[in-house]
Amino acid sequence: MISPIPPLKDLMEAAVAAFREQFGDAPNIAACAPGRVNLIGEHTDYNEGFVFPMALPLVTILVGRERDGDICRIFTLAEGPNEPKLVEFLVPKIQKLEPGSPKWANYIKGVVAKFPGEVPAFDAVVVTSVPLGGGVSSSASLEVATFTFLEQLVPNLRVEQLNKALVCQKAEHDFAGMPCGIMDQFISVMGKTDHALLIDCRSCEGRLVPMKDAGVVVLVTNSNVKHELTGSEYPMRRRQCETAAATLGKKSLREASSADLEANKDKLDSETYRRARHVITEIKRTEEAADALERGDYKRFGHLMVESHNSLRDDYEVSCKELDMLVETALEMRDEGVFGSRMTGGGFGGCTVTLLKKEAVERVVECINSRYQSTGNKATFFVVGASEGTRALQC
Repeated sequence: MISPIPPLKDLMEAAVAAFREQFGDAPNIAACAPGRVNLIGEHTDYNEGFVFPMALPLVTILVGRERDGDICRIFTLAEGPNEPKLVEFLVPKIQKLEPGSPKWANYIKGVVAKFPGEVPAFDAVVVTSVPLGGGVSSSASLEVATFTFLEQLVPNLRVEQLNKALVCQKAEHDFAGMPCGIMDQFISVMGKTDHALLIDCRSCEGRLVPMKDAGVVVLVTNSNVKHELTGSEYPMRRRQCETAAATLGKKSLREASSADLEANKDKLDSETYRRARHVITEIKRTEEAADALERGDYKRFGHLMVESHNSLRDDYEVSCKELDMLVETALEMRDEGVFGSRMTGGGFGGCTVTLLKKEAVERVVECINSRYQSTGNKATFFVVGASEGTRALQC
């Protein structure tokens, strides 16, 4: 029932074979970038707060090579919506790139358009093991993998890691219409093996926190309920947070305390008040959780995960019945070794993240799977460790 993590070698072989079939040649450059799971700190990044993700061993890979002419051609092996698998566009020096159809190509086009060097024409194939629409940042992994791929096409260019993440974030804002914070791109660029990363989204600084206890693992459970955050829900919550901060006389909710919020409660409608309450308390929880994990206090960390989920469910209202069921079922297994569980990602579907003892994984997965299947749904399970960020690969 636990899905295997596809080896990097197998993904590369599939990408190279597809490139040969599609373009009649062999690729000579390759790059990968990971998805991420956020352990705690949801909807805090665009409020200049703290987030606490780790990079996943699930990755997006681009293989390709430079070609003559002015047309870029990209083929995807990803299983997604019923959209064309091949996209072509002129290099930016010939024609300004604009978002369009298919949607998956906008993440690549956005990075190409905003890349700080002159991008030549190229052919590329995309393959990914990151679940699409699962709340584990398939979009950022594609953006960051594209940037690292382009760095090899323009070899004399050197870009600092933070700037790379910022360019990819801007690409998502402008080409995917998603006003995301910096977390997803930051961790995809800067993730480190056996470490989570506490990110200060105001200063854009990170603090590595070891995750080297072999007896404790992270279980990612994909509800397989699809969501699309580029609708009205995500931007509306962001606007509510901005309204609350302005009402409190703050630049962002990062600067607000619970006392500030309570003192101004009568100035906010009940919904905006609850949105702000989630963010303010979640920022505090995230800092405390990083400290708890660093000292190996898994019980406290798990308690904070549950508080986070309840706040996302009740105050921010971004959970759903499927996610709630997955979390509630996992928490029923506390005596079996579960420390905590919560929804992760933007919400409205996607994944949950559970911290538990390694020895308990099979029993917990069996229990969750049985309960979830009884509702007519099917979950996918991954046991993951903190992994490395983006990097170039050898073809």
